[in-house]
Amino acid sequence: MSVNTLLILFTMGITTLQDRLVSIQDNLLNFAYMLTSNRDDAYDLLQDTTLKVLDNQDKYADHDNFKGWAFTIMRNIFINNYRRKVRVNTIVDNSEDLYLLNLPQASSVETPEGALGASEINSIINSFSEGYRVPFKLHLAGYKYIEISAKTGLPLGTVKSRIFFARQRLQKALADYRTK
Repeated sequence: MSVNTLLILFTMGITTLQDRLVSIQDNLLNFAYMLTSNRDDAYDLLQDTTLKVLDNQDKYADHDNFKGWAFTIMRNIFINNYRRKVRVNTIVDNSEDLYLLNLPQASSVETPEGALGASEINSIINSFSEGYRVPFKLHLAGYKYIEISAKTGLPLGTVKSRIFFARQRLQKALADYRTK
């Protein structure tokens, strides 16, 4: 550590790495909250970061930006935790015919009420005139607006407005319908 850095830290009352870490706890907490969007997760991330900084203080070079170093550690911990969660939540199907992957996960059609609701929705959509029904069904099938425009030969703005109006009409028709 240079004499100037020591002098600055001494005049600020910050002489050790632990003191510097304590001085940026509020900044780290704000950054953790920005990453997690959850207060409890932010406190957990702050605690993990603090422990990692203290465990690795021998790896910190005194001429480096301490605040940037600590923030980088926090960001890396957050990324690693996120990747771990994704990996844990990934379903691996070892069955011979991938049966488990083909099961509906959260379909509302599994119940008789859900099947009835789906048939009602389809009958409402089928009652639309062809100019609204075709673009709307293509949109529901996952086609992009530009692809629908190319398939139907309609201008892009017309496709967007017809899908919008079809959606409004469907919402109005299903206003009294509620799933329980």
